[in-house]
Amino acid sequence: MEKTLPPIPAKRYFTIGEVGDLCGVKPHVLRYWEQEFTQVRPMKRRGNRRYSQHHEVLMIRRIRDLLYDQGFTISGARNKMQELLQTERDKKRNGEVMLDGVEVLEVDDADLEEFQDSQGVDLTDEGAFQLLQVRRELFEIRELLVVA
Repeated sequence: MEKTLPPIPAKRYFTIGEVGDLCGVKPHVLRYWEQEFTQVRPMKRRGNRRYSQHHEVLMIRRIRDLLYDQGFTISGARNKMQELLQTERDKKRNGEVMLDGVEVLEVDDADLEEFQDSQGVDLTDEGAFQLLQVRRELFEIRELLVVA
């Protein structure tokens, strides 16, 4: 049942129909998964209309993969999702960044000197060095968003 899913558009919120199309499942299945997986919690607005954000669409795709492609049961997929989320929490707690598809950028001396000259920042202290790393990661994320 391996099926290529469409790319997720750069939108803030998705209706249940859009999520169903993006994840290859029907809306009634998504409503059922809301009951079975505590991680799936779309925002509800007037008339109980569901609106999901990008990270929720990715989570639903992960659940779909576990159930349909890897053959997990609902209970097994629920346990696997809890395990995956706990692993991500532990990595965040240890200072690791969890960004799928984004590689960690290394900063070399030439970058430091260029940044120091252009911004007038003293990069000999650790805080300024971390600022440079965050700045570079943000530029990389921006490039990824422009492509999408």
